[in-house]
Amino acid sequence: MPVTAKLSRKFYETFGDELANELVEWFNQVDATYRSDLRELNELNFARFDAKLEQRVADLRTEIQTGLARLEGGLLARIGLAEGHLARLTLLLWVGTLGTLIALLKL
Repeated sequence: MPVTAKLSRKFYETFGDELANELVEWFNQVDATYRSDLRELNELNFARFDAKLEQRVADLRTEIQTGLARLEGGLLARIGLAEGHLARLTLLLWVGTLGTLIALLKL
């Protein structure tokens, strides 16, 4: 919202309406120029910030995916170990059961 410069009545009386109006117009042009420059600078800074934020989000996603892949690999390894233990235990129980059955049949 632009703010129009306004000078005191005494300034108008001292320098005249034409010069005072010209000065007011010049102030308003300078103000508009500075506002435009500031808006452009803000847009450039936001674009830079946005690009950095996108890069950091991409890096974070990569780190998370790497961590999840590592975790998945560790879990699969532990599940494999548990399956191996379970298979050996099952085999041991079957051998024990078969041994007991053979011993009972020979009696």
